[in-house]
Amino acid sequence: VQLQASGGGLVQAGASLTLSCVASGLAFSGYQMGWFRQAPGKEREFVAAISWLGRATSYADSVEGRFTISRDNAKNTLYLQMNSLKPEDTAVYSCAGRRGRWAAIQRGPYEYWGQGTLVTVSS
Repeated sequence: VQLQASGGGLVQAGASLTLSCVASGLAFSGYQMGWFRQAPGKEREFVAAISWLGRATSYADSVEGRFTISRDNAKNTLYLQMNSLKPEDTAVYSCAGRRGRWAAIQRGPYEYWGQGTLVTVSS
């Protein structure tokens, strides 16, 4: 199983960025998918998640209204549209996949993790 995230970069505060995560080696449409981030010196935190058909989403309070998670099961791809970026959004963003109860979507556990992509937001 591989989850390959991409799309990170250096942007100014207020800008937008879209992350992608391409999955291979798993039945992508059968997995709930999530985005997590880890800032320097901090623990990894939940950002957003989406159900296997995309009918349900969940967001951390810190990104609600600014970030949008989506998926294209035909392309085995997960997305994270990030708008109005803030310096505190600076982190390595990783995608992950799981199966199980939706109620546990934020805390996991997640079965598969991808390598992250770095997002840096300058003030």
